[in-house]
Amino acid sequence: MTGENYGFRDAHFAKQIVQKIKNLTVKNDKVKICHVCGTHEWTITHYGLRSLLPPEIEVIAGPGCPVCVVPAAEIDQALQLAQRGISITCFGDVLRVPGSESSLLDAKANGADVRIVYAVSDAIEMARREPKKQFAFFAVGFETTAPSTAIETLENPPKNFSFLASHRLIPPAMEMLLSVEDLKVNGFIAPGHVSAIIGLKPYEVFPKKYKMPTVIAGFEPNDVLMSIYMLIQQVSQNKAQLENEYTRVVKPEGNPKALEAMTRAFEVSAGNWRGMGKLEKSALLLKEKYANFDARIKFDIQNSEGKDIPQNCQCHRVIIGKIKPDQCPMFLKTCTPAKPIGACMVSNEGTCRVWAKTVNQ
Repeated sequence: MTGENYGFRDAHFAKQIVQKIKNLTVKNDKVKICHVCGTHEWTITHYGLRSLLPPEIEVIAGPGCPVCVVPAAEIDQALQLAQRGISITCFGDVLRVPGSESSLLDAKANGADVRIVYAVSDAIEMARREPKKQFAFFAVGFETTAPSTAIETLENPPKNFSFLASHRLIPPAMEMLLSVEDLKVNGFIAPGHVSAIIGLKPYEVFPKKYKMPTVIAGFEPNDVLMSIYMLIQQVSQNKAQLENEYTRVVKPEGNPKALEAMTRAFEVSAGNWRGMGKLEKSALLLKEKYANFDARIKFDIQNSEGKDIPQNCQCHRVIIGKIKPDQCPMFLKTCTPAKPIGACMVSNEGTCRVWAKTVNQ
C-alpha cells in the first residue's frame, strides 16, 4: 500500500490514513519519528499534520536544512575571501547566515562584492564575462545540490573561478542523531530530494545495524501521512525495514549520472555541522586533481574554530530536534525572520523560520 494508490490532494485519503494510524497506535506507547528535511517540516507545519496525529506520536525535525548546518567557520572563510576583493557568489538564503561575528549580507553592505545566483552556471558565466576578477561560488547544500557543483568542476570552469565547497551528506547526520542522549528516535522519514540522488542503499544501515524503521517520503501532505503510517506499522509489528513511499521519483539506484559525477569530483571527508560538531564521512571536498578550483587552497584560506551559536540562541538544540522552536527564549522576540540571530531562522527550510511563518499567517 503506497500513497500513489490514492489522490495526494484527496482529503478523503488523508482521513483514511489518519484513521489507520490511530488504529495502529497503542495507547500510552510513545513513538517518536524524526524527519531530516526542511521541506518536510514545511509540509507538516503548514498543513497542521501534527494536529491530526494521536498524542502518542511525536514528529520532530532533525538537521534537514542545508543552510542551517553550515558552520560559522565556513561562513568566516567566505568572508575572508570577500575581504580580499574576491567576488562571492551564493544562493540567496546563504546571504544572511551568521558567521562568528557577521554575515555575507553585512560584508555586502560594507562594500564587498557579494552576488546572489540561482545556479552555479550563473556564477561561472559571471566569471567568464569578467576575466580580470576572481570569483568564488559558495557551494552549500546536501546531496541534492552537490551534483551541480561536481558537474561544473568536471567541465573545467574558467581560471578565475573557484568553489568554496560546503556540501554535507545526510545519512551520517541521521546516524549521529541515534547517539544523542535522551532523543530516543523510533523511526526516520528520509528526505525525498536527497534520496532521488543517492537511492536506497545509503539508508540500509538504519534497519540492519540500528533496527530503525526508515521510510523515504515525498512532499505532499498525504506523502508524509503515508510515511508515518508505514513507520507506525513497522513499529507496531516490531519490524525494522527500509521502505520507499516516494517510488514515483526515488529509484533504488538513485541517479547514476549524478552519483558518478560526485564520485569523480569529490572525496568524502569529516565535516563540521553547526551546533553538532564534527561528523565522520559527512562532507564533500574537491579531489586533489581539482585543487586549482578549490578556493581554500587557491587563496590559502585560514581555518578558524568559529562561533556557531550566539548567546542565548538554541539553534543547536532545534537542529537535532531536542526542542521545538517556540521553546527557545529568543523565538519571535529578539530572533525574527526580519532580523534572524540564529541560523534556523534564516532559510525558508529552517525549522524556526517555518514555524515563524506559520504563526504569522
